[in-house]
Amino acid sequence: MNNFERWGETIVGAAVAVVAIGFFVFAATQAGATSSANGYELFGRFQRVNGVAVGTDVRISGVKVGVVRSVELDPETYEARVVMVINDGVQILDQSAAQVSADGLLGGAYIAIEPSGLDPLPPGGEIAYTEGDKDWLTLFAGFAQSQGQSQSQEEAPTP
Repeated sequence: MNNFERWGETIVGAAVAVVAIGFFVFAATQAGATSSANGYELFGRFQRVNGVAVGTDVRISGVKVGVVRSVELDPETYEARVVMVINDGVQILDQSAAQVSADGLLGGAYIAIEPSGLDPLPPGGEIAYTEGDKDWLTLFAGFAQSQGQSQSQEEAPTP
């Protein structure tokens, strides 16, 4: 093997390393790992957080205002404790509600905040009003069952 081939392998290896490091930095930024310098933390407790993970969007009126930093189970209440990093310059009011929502039937989950109240929540504060995601299969099954019952009542003869 001559020196030219060794230099070529070294250059290709260095290029692969640079691309890998760039991808890692991009992924960490998208996941919210570096967001603490540009925002403040709030948290909320939810009954169900299906589809919510680190890096999930936090939105107000459909506009991204932050990301999910962590999702953990509270061992005392068995609720999901979600820590969110909210962008600097965005104030979440003290009576706001947070809900796990989805972009359509097959879309990804996000946390939608409905602003309400007069005073801003302080950093580290808790969003008191939360609602977990909808279990669409259970809702559809309940709807189908109620339709079946109403049809059988219509068909029943009256005495």
